[in-house]
Amino acid sequence: MGTAATFESALLFLGILYPASDPAPAEEAWSRLSAVWGPEGFRSPEIPFTWSPYYDGEMGAPILRSLRCFREPVDPAGLAEAKILTNEVETALAREGRRRVNLDPGLLFPSRLILATTKDRAHRIPLRDGIFAELTLLYEKGGWKPLPWTYPDYRTPEYAEALTRMREILRAGRKREA
Repeated sequence: MGTAATFESALLFLGILYPASDPAPAEEAWSRLSAVWGPEGFRSPEIPFTWSPYYDGEMGAPILRSLRCFREPVDPAGLAEAKILTNEVETALAREGRRRVNLDPGLLFPSRLILATTKDRAHRIPLRDGIFAELTLLYEKGGWKPLPWTYPDYRTPEYAEALTRMREILRAGRKREA
């Protein structure tokens, strides 16, 4: 029989989508969330989001994404709460019922990346309150490996580079703790 234990900590990160014409809501969202989870550990360059027109009508094209993580690792059991809070921030910053920022939280471990979502699919695990977890990428043999359902943007070299930098931050932090 296995013994219940605490989880290994992970880096909480956000994929932040926002219109290129108005980055202010993304910065306001980051400010609000930093008040909860602490200072920034890493911020990727802005990456054009060209994979889907899904957000264009609501936010206006062109859309950019920034991948950012918080400096301090978190208990991964809080992923559902992170998604609930980011949804609340999106709603608070919306205008006339239209989001001006989209916040996609996830957890980065040395061996994997997990995203939180409200969309149920066969490969997603229910957490609580309508929030699901999706194993999105594996880290094997020195690189990020996509799964059949991995979003196309998370398969790109730009994302891999940013996620690898975050992984290095997490591993360095764990070495300091040991």
